[in-house]
Amino acid sequence: MAGLEQEIGELLRRRGLTLGVVESATGGLLSHRITNVPGSSDYYKGSVTAYSNETKIKVVGVGADTIERYGAVSQQVAEQMAAGGRKVLAVDICLADTGIAGPSGAAVDKPVGLFYLGMAHEGGVSSRRHVFHGDREQNKRSAAGAALSWLKEYLISLTGV
Repeated sequence: MAGLEQEIGELLRRRGLTLGVVESATGGLLSHRITNVPGSSDYYKGSVTAYSNETKIKVVGVGADTIERYGAVSQQVAEQMAAGGRKVLAVDICLADTGIAGPSGAAVDKPVGLFYLGMAHEGGVSSRRHVFHGDREQNKRSAAGAALSWLKEYLISLTGV
């Protein structure tokens, strides 16, 4: 598991980039994985665990109207979390997640295991939709792993490695 996080750390160091995270459904797991790498303080600046809508709005800058229109678990909120986190944490790259870890919280169009990941960087903001099929803990782990894999993919595209 530490291999992926170490690779990301090396890629961030090589490019001289900083990283921050805004987590909701993963509840700090993503930050935990990143900080398990010795020396991660060289590139990792911190996180906001924005579990409540109030924190998403007041701390991270997600629009209350966005949450009302699309729901907290949406592409739009994931993107605003990433963009807001990039500003609040003053980092080059910010990852964000919002989702329904389970076992409850599902709706007709939003099943348990639905996660939206967001990423903001100098080139813009994007998101990815995932549906995982595990229990609560597995879904959180899967979402954190997907976010880290996406970050690695992005960093490799920058470095050409």
